Parts: sequence; C-alpha cells; structure tokens
Amino acid sequence: MKKDINWNYFLNKEKQKLYFINLINKINADILSGITIYPDKKNIFYVFKVTNFKNLKVVILGQDPYYEKNQANGLAFSVMPNIKIPASLKNIYKALKFDIPNFKIPNHGYLLDWAKQGIMLLNTVLTVKEGLANSHSNIGWEKFTNNIIKIISNNYKNIVFLLWGKNAKKKIDFINKKKHYILTTSHPSPFSVNKGFLFCKHFSKTNKYLIYHKYDPINWNLNFI
Repeated sequence: MKKDINWNYFLNKEKQKLYFINLINKINADILSGITIYPDKKNIFYVFKVTNFKNLKVVILGQDPYYEKNQANGLAFSVMPNIKIPASLKNIYKALKFDIPNFKIPNHGYLLDWAKQGIMLLNTVLTVKEGLANSHSNIGWEKFTNNIIKIISNNYKNIVFLLWGKNAKKKIDFINKKKHYILTTSHPSPFSVNKGFLFCKHFSKTNKYLIYHKYDPINWNLNFI
C-alpha cells in the first residue's frame, strides 16, 4: 500500500522551513497576547500520533478545528469522549445512518477508532482562535497540509480521499487521480450539510472501493463509551 514513510522525519524537516517558522511564530504571538488557541499545543499534531499509517486507507479532509472550549482534539471532526457532540459530527452520523444500514449512532464524538483503522482525520488548517472560525487561515497551514497530501499521494496507492467543503476541495490538485479515489461534497456543518453532504454515501462508496482493491473495509461503527 505504501513506501516506508518516516512521518517524524517529514515533520522535523518541515518545521525547519521558513514558512513553518513564521507560522509557529504567529501562533505563539497570539498566545502571548492572551488569545486562546485550539487545540492545545500538545494536540496540534495529534493526528500524526494516532493515525495507523501502516494501514492507511482513507483521508478525510475537513476545514479547521472546532473553535469552542474543550472541543478540538487534533483529529478533524472529533471531540474527546466526555464532550457534547458538535453539530458537524452529528450530521456525519446522520449521513452514516442513511448510508450504512447497520450503523449505530454512538453516544460520543471520539473518532480514535477510525484513526486506528487507517483513516487520517486531517483539517486543512490545524489551529484556530477561540470563537473565530477560519482565524488561522492563510498563515501557512495550507502549505503544510498541501505537502502532507502530496506525500500521501506520491507514496501510497488506492487511498480514498474524502474532501468535505470548499477548502478541502482545493487539495484535489495535489492528488494523483490515477492512483487514488477522490470523493467531494459539501461540508457537514449546519450551513452546508443540505448542499450534498447528507446523502453523499461516501462511506459505502469508500468500502466498495477498498473491497474491490482487496483491502478490509472500514467498520464505521464506533465503540460506545
């Protein structure tokens, strides 16, 4: 499925680039000025710690992290087990229920099970100011996540890319369409869920593609906590 990729090496190399240094300086300046940033600094790169890259199958691309207290945990659309399920994730569950007959809506929003199965839950922007959606857009994160997508596209094969929302769709130019399967739709937020997301059937389409290429399908059901 892939070449042997050392993600720690990639991250360390990327962090030495001028654009990334400027990006981190901007975030640190916000913090020093008293602005609260989400997720916590220790969780900004959480997706790289928990994703099963040895069995990477799916990349779900969102927008930027949740901007309310205690929500963002470093995985796109995910919250910790004891946190109220946000509206966007509720809509993902609704779409799953429509698409997958045996899907049971869980009582939590922690998507770690998906990451362990080889789903990378990646936002196009990895941080946000409290209460301000898209507040860390255009400070460098887009370049960083462009590079992530390029590495995945070049080094893996038969990955399913689920691009949800206009920001995610911008990544399509960095994906080799001959090697991978790309599905696009609107973002699952309440503002755009009815523009295609709710009935997109991305989840069953993902599994059909994986099975066709002789990979185990995703078990979309999440353990109850």
